[in-house]
Amino acid sequence: MTMTVGELFIALVLIGLVLLMSNTLRVWMPWMRRLFLPSSVIGGLLLLLLGPEVLGALVGSPFVEGGGLFPAYVQESWAALPGLLINVVFAALFIGKPIPGLRTIWLRAGPQVVVGQTMAWGQYVVGLSLALLVLVPLFGMNPMVGALIEIGFEGGHGTAAGMADTFTELGFEEGADLALGLATIGIVSGVLIGTLMINIAARRGVVIPSRETDDPDALMATDQRPSAEEYSEFKKDLELEAGATDPLSLHIGLVGIAIVIGWLILNGLQWVEQMTWARDGGLEIMAHVPLFPIAMIGGVIVQLWVTRYSLERHVSNRTMSRIAGTSLDFTIVAALATLSLTTLGEYLIPFLLLAVAGIGWSLFVLIVIAPRVIPENWFERGIGDFGQSTGVTVTGLLLMRMADPQNRSGAMESFGYKQLMFEPIVGGGLFTAAALPLIVQFGAVAILVLTSTLTLAWLAFGLLYFGRMIPGRGRGRWSGEEPGS
Repeated sequence: MTMTVGELFIALVLIGLVLLMSNTLRVWMPWMRRLFLPSSVIGGLLLLLLGPEVLGALVGSPFVEGGGLFPAYVQESWAALPGLLINVVFAALFIGKPIPGLRTIWLRAGPQVVVGQTMAWGQYVVGLSLALLVLVPLFGMNPMVGALIEIGFEGGHGTAAGMADTFTELGFEEGADLALGLATIGIVSGVLIGTLMINIAARRGVVIPSRETDDPDALMATDQRPSAEEYSEFKKDLELEAGATDPLSLHIGLVGIAIVIGWLILNGLQWVEQMTWARDGGLEIMAHVPLFPIAMIGGVIVQLWVTRYSLERHVSNRTMSRIAGTSLDFTIVAALATLSLTTLGEYLIPFLLLAVAGIGWSLFVLIVIAPRVIPENWFERGIGDFGQSTGVTVTGLLLMRMADPQNRSGAMESFGYKQLMFEPIVGGGLFTAAALPLIVQFGAVAILVLTSTLTLAWLAFGLLYFGRMIPGRGRGRWSGEEPGS
């Protein structure tokens, strides 16, 4: 069935309406705010309940072709949206943001880079080990299941949805639904467990959160006055609005340029691959890599061009964030609305094993590794990496703000710098996108050896380089005692 423009428009309008409804529910139901559930996740779950998997299965549908309250073309449109809109999200990621040198990033965020990389590569180690020892031999699952923890937890809903086509091309269709389910579990567990860890740390004197952190509603209401940076961005937006063209159109144009650059790079790499090592049915990696991580590189190129020609005053980070945020909201709603509950039910035990293993690894890194790698304010900085490794970047930011509302530790800046050395590779970056075809081409054992080596290398470097700066090697840090005191 081929969609028309009108049918796609109706599908988009429905997503807009459900986002409005989910925001209203968050106002009416404080427990949703306390869980920090994004409106997009709430909206996607609402559409899932009203679709063919739940309501449609119970009472049927008023449409000849369709399920639940929606005709078939709406479901088809929603299924196609994530793979398209995720390119917008990643293309806009670095546009409008100053890109500092690697030395600056390393000096400000080196320990968090180590912790973040250890968490991410370790998720592959845990997932692939679980797959090889349990999921493949006992449940007959595809070895690619070992990559789902990193895709669903570190990558989040957007990455899981954006890789749906890759899962299908490689013959692991159920993987997309399992990854989306893991992403949902990750957000909820990340907030709940992260909040619990902050309370434990506060009772032990590791952190001293302000009174606002006792009430998530109060937390969300604090610091509403714009910072100097936000005020500067607001002034820039006003200046841009005085131009002949609407500033939103200009920024969407820059995102389009970034996507085109990424598309050209990807097609160039695929052509080189086909002309060389994959010519006679050999190794194919780039053929299965989705566009969105390469579109992110296109965004970096656009930002470097903006900086090179001193055009920063024409590009607003605030506007770019709105474009990326809106696209991500629509991506998550559409992906969850088309999630297959049948698949989750069929693989329930493997799904739960993956979720528990992923959460357990992230907790281990936070409790055991972070205090031995991060010299100062290890908990305030480590809790952000924990939140990101189980949910999304926003989860990490929320937990850091709960642990340190006034940002006295400087964790926010370190976390932001860390992203520049993190997201291009894992958490939805190049390796995340290439992990599935790499497992197909080289086997799960080879990728397990590779990721284990990288995990141990990052861990050893962190302990030997940054760990030497910590008197006592982090002992007693859960008791609230400063090392060496």
